[in-house]
Amino acid sequence: MTQNRKLWIGLFLIMITVLVVCSPPFQQFASIPGEIRLFEGSLKTLNFSMPVTGQYQTTNPNVVEVNGTTRKSGEVNLNEPIKLKTKHAGNAKILLKWGMIPFKSVEVNVLPDIKVYPGGESIGVKLKSAGVMVVGHHLVQSGDNKISPAKEAGIQTGDLIVRINGRYIHDLKEVSELVNEAGQEGNKIKLEILRGKEKKEIAITPVQDRENKKYQLGIYIRDESAGVGTLTFYHPETRKFGALGHVISDIDTGKPIVVGDGYIVRADVSSIEKGLNGSPGEKFASFKKQKLGKITGNTPFGIFGKMNQEPDFIKDKKAMPIALSEQVKEGPARILTVVEGQKVESFDIEIVNVIQQRYPATKGMIIKVTDPDLLDKTGGIVQGMSGSPIIQDGKIVGAVTHVFVNDPTSGYGAFIEWMLKDAGINLSQTTELKAS
Repeated sequence: MTQNRKLWIGLFLIMITVLVVCSPPFQQFASIPGEIRLFEGSLKTLNFSMPVTGQYQTTNPNVVEVNGTTRKSGEVNLNEPIKLKTKHAGNAKILLKWGMIPFKSVEVNVLPDIKVYPGGESIGVKLKSAGVMVVGHHLVQSGDNKISPAKEAGIQTGDLIVRINGRYIHDLKEVSELVNEAGQEGNKIKLEILRGKEKKEIAITPVQDRENKKYQLGIYIRDESAGVGTLTFYHPETRKFGALGHVISDIDTGKPIVVGDGYIVRADVSSIEKGLNGSPGEKFASFKKQKLGKITGNTPFGIFGKMNQEPDFIKDKKAMPIALSEQVKEGPARILTVVEGQKVESFDIEIVNVIQQRYPATKGMIIKVTDPDLLDKTGGIVQGMSGSPIIQDGKIVGAVTHVFVNDPTSGYGAFIEWMLKDAGINLSQTTELKAS
């Protein structure tokens, strides 16, 4: 009898727990995070739907007002929405209590109201590496033997040669001259290389090619890369820009190019090869001579740098606010890009999936082109469209980064806040969110 009674009591408690957990007030309470990020001048409501009166305490009412007042504490009706209005950039902690019992603490991080001009313009990208990259090996016919001195010494494809005999290297001609000079003098040549984040010094004896009589190391090297992409944003206060939404890698080695020098120019789209299943399309464009800006960074989120002067194409645009990663939602959006000449056009897309990120990661959204005109002209997302800004609810939320090879109508997008971070535009406390 006692055992059955305990069983029934246990089942009753489980049922009560399930009913409480599934109730709308509990669901709303659980959905309120422990940290909220907001921009200056924005409004946020907290809904508890609890038919009781509670109290609030705030550490900094000059940063966030609670229900329209700058008082540090007061009563709140927990059955009505609690309104938070941000005033100035900074931090404030809001503690909610029922009687003497604290039941919810919310930290509010108020960020500066940053606005940038959306891009969409096609750009030519010319990037010179900080040194020369080894992209392959070859055999040198030296006497009766064929040899690659660099390969035998341990030089690998993807290594970046930054100095030779203590001298910084900037182009291929310098390498050829130093190698030939060392060979003629019968000396070894000392290479300082970067392999990922590791530095190495390797000494190699050049060998003379039997046919052209020049001394060689038996490696193929490259010092620059060029291509077409799309500008994502321009920040007027700093003249900084971001583009592409993905890293530029060497075509042969797949290794990211370490920036030595580089610049962007306007590009005139002449034709487009439509994307097909299994075969991504491509923009073809001619480069203009005038340099728009200098490239200073090449990261997983794109290329970044500074414009030489305020670009003329922003005259017909308005600066737009940005969305934080947690503000992006599934649903309609649009992209800005060029499909002919230099005309930036707006096209409809759908954000079909938002991947919540606590830390910067390149694949933040899955997008799908829905605009019939863009599908007719390009088949969807094509190479050269990377960097096209994604707009949702009047805010820049991210940029197009990659196309799905087997479905050119769809691809990935990166969140704009990670691009701004890599551009050096300060969004205070945007790299990590605390757990609720």
